[in-house]
Amino acid sequence: MSMADKMQVTIGLPGAPLFQGSAVALNAVAPNGAFGILPNHVDLVTALVPSVLLLRQEDGRERVFGIDEGILVKKGHEVTIAVRRGVESADLASLDETVGALFDTMEDEERVARAALSRLEADMVRRFAGLRGQP
Repeated sequence: MSMADKMQVTIGLPGAPLFQGSAVALNAVAPNGAFGILPNHVDLVTALVPSVLLLRQEDGRERVFGIDEGILVKKGHEVTIAVRRGVESADLASLDETVGALFDTMEDEERVARAALSRLEADMVRRFAGLRGQP
């Protein structure tokens, strides 16, 4: 493997990519603690815990992501990260608000889904009860 000064990073959500581009450094958190990756880091696979993921791009700009649990694979000069949920924020200070708003929206959607599931279960119980009375 040749020496490189950048790595290609992809952060993917179940439905779409959250980020695709090059970076010169990446900081993440695994179950056993925080770690950093530079372009010539040894290949690795690790689980990620809900945390802040930082990318530093070639121009020195930092990208800040709030992520849920996931997995990181570094092979050669490519880093692929798959997470269940994630959001990018302008900076660390606004990340808390961004993540809070995302989770509030998700909680509302989950509440609606649970209510719909409860209605379906109740309807199914009524139909089974109606079958019991049939000869």
